[in-house]
Amino acid sequence: MKLGIALSGGGIRGIAHAGVLKALEENNIKIDAIGGTSSGALIAGLYALGYSPENIYELFKKYAKNIIGTGKNSIIAPISHILRKENAGFRKGENIEELFDALAKQKGVTKISQITKMPISIPAVDIKNGKEYIFTNHMPHEKNAYGKYIMDISIGKALRATSSFPAVFYPCDFKEHKFLDGGALDNVPVIEVKKQGIDKVLAVNFKADEITQDSNYMDIAMRTIDLMGNKIAEENLKQSDYIVTITTDKTGLLDIKKVDSCYQYGYIATMKEIDKIKEIIQEK
Repeated sequence: MKLGIALSGGGIRGIAHAGVLKALEENNIKIDAIGGTSSGALIAGLYALGYSPENIYELFKKYAKNIIGTGKNSIIAPISHILRKENAGFRKGENIEELFDALAKQKGVTKISQITKMPISIPAVDIKNGKEYIFTNHMPHEKNAYGKYIMDISIGKALRATSSFPAVFYPCDFKEHKFLDGGALDNVPVIEVKKQGIDKVLAVNFKADEITQDSNYMDIAMRTIDLMGNKIAEENLKQSDYIVTITTDKTGLLDIKKVDSCYQYGYIATMKEIDKIKEIIQEK
């Protein structure tokens, strides 16, 4: 029986996925294929490259500020520019591409096709034609799949493309494509993971925080993103064999101060469900 895992997007909360993987490893649950969207793809990519959950956690702690930016260069700054109808606030995402290309190079890998540990599936959306494309190292046997799957792309470019959040990043150019965040169409890529010859797929997503009188505009924005992401993911979630939903205590999209907490949230949520997960795996 082969087990796959699909990791949702969720900004800085994505580090919770490393906690999920840590809990699974501690319980000798082997992952045979992995997929991820946006920040979930960052974790999936590093794991498929051979980085351990602990390595991934430490890398996120070390490089979170480099990816997100601080002060006047903060990733959140573009929003104020957008409100003033300026384009100067958009980021190109080159730092994400350069960082993950460097991390891949440390494992002797440049293109996604060179990953050998396990099949990986990373969605992105081409805004020119509105279609979903999948970056992968293993072409699934699927009818009418010509052109949908892309293998000749660097790790950094693929992760930059799926993480190019609308209104924050410029679209990521690759050949004739202009890619934006895969969460626009496929926030939890369960179906694509299953296509990799996988028998059962574990889905991991985030619970939308409740809105109260004390909620600020970022809390409302996060709930909106979560609701949209979960709505988009409905069909994928129906195809999963088990769902681990992580509560992250109103962690903002870019709240790097909660990296440690989110890692623990993912670990704890998975440990609470570990017996049920084992039952699902053992079922024929």
